[in-house]
Amino acid sequence: MRSRGVILFLLMAAFSASSTKAAEAPDFAKVQIVTTRLTPGLAMLVGSGGNIAVSTGANGPIIVDDQFAPLAPKIKAAIKVLQDAPVRFVINTHHHFDHVGGNQAFASAGAIIVAHDNVRKRMSVEQILKLQNELRIPAAAPEALPVLTFADGVTLHWNDETIRIEHVPPAHTDGDAHVWFERANVVHMGDTFVNGFYPLVDVDGGGHVDGFIDSANRVLARAKPDTRIIPGHGPLATLADLKKFRDMLVDVRKRIATGIASGKSMDAFIAAKPLADLDAEWGHGFLTTNQTIMLMWTDLSREPKR
Repeated sequence: MRSRGVILFLLMAAFSASSTKAAEAPDFAKVQIVTTRLTPGLAMLVGSGGNIAVSTGANGPIIVDDQFAPLAPKIKAAIKVLQDAPVRFVINTHHHFDHVGGNQAFASAGAIIVAHDNVRKRMSVEQILKLQNELRIPAAAPEALPVLTFADGVTLHWNDETIRIEHVPPAHTDGDAHVWFERANVVHMGDTFVNGFYPLVDVDGGGHVDGFIDSANRVLARAKPDTRIIPGHGPLATLADLKKFRDMLVDVRKRIATGIASGKSMDAFIAAKPLADLDAEWGHGFLTTNQTIMLMWTDLSREPKR
């Protein structure tokens, strides 16, 4: 069986834009963890993989997501600068291992892993990416699995902060969660929001494009004008950034749904370059434009319709 490291590389290549860099194995030794302090008790860490939130204070550090397994020592070092204490909780926003890869390292040091029920279910068994040439992702080690799971949500009262973890309808996956830091006025949206490029609708992981739109609308309706947003990937965001992302998705969804209704084949639709006017701004993330269309077309063609 292939190691998770090899599978990790294959997954990154499968979900990356076509380029020379996409075909190169990641060099984690070169990754630097960059810390942005948002408030005295909350920071955002950027490295390789999903963005991390770190809450610090009298009760000890809590983090949201933990990137790739080989980066755990660097992430721990960055957290130690913020607070020299063991991480007490790790909150996973979904099951992809650019967000949960460090779970085992943090759990072995005493952290409690928290996530939606479906995150534990998917991490517990092999995942098969049918739309990526039957790529198989091995089950995670038992030590990496969430030990505290929820169906709808759970609230932590920690570090003089109210941290509300809330499941949202399937968007990126079927285990997505928003994490609200109410006192800090910050929300971590996981990969239901990627700032500045087309998102990955993980159809095999239970994702739906409509869920992305719903996720954005929920935050836009609830947030304050100065709420700051930690996206799953991309720079720290404002409500204006999220609204722009939501409006793009509404537009792209409409174009693809119109193509499906027209009776065209997906290949003919893609050949017409229906997103050409959007690509300069949005087409430089994980996926090529063709991959974006393929995943959304597959989602919107599924029965039963959402």
